[in-house]
Amino acid sequence: MSKVQIKVNDNGPYRVTGDVELIDAEGNVFETKQVFSLCRCGLSSKLPFCDASHKGKFDSCVRAAKVLDDKE
Repeated sequence: MSKVQIKVNDNGPYRVTGDVELIDAEGNVFETKQVFSLCRCGLSSKLPFCDASHKGKFDSCVRAAKVLDDKE
């Protein structure tokens, strides 16, 4: 089984790739595909999915901390 990947896009949504089940707070399952985008800005009319309403209205460029290789 391959890992699910969630990519944090600059100024945009979370891009989810892989076999994942997305559920709401009551346990209801959202219908998804192998690749879909989740809204980060809260402006989408299709929440929790992204509909590109963020364009020009949302700024966020998140980066993970770089880990140095201790073997050097």
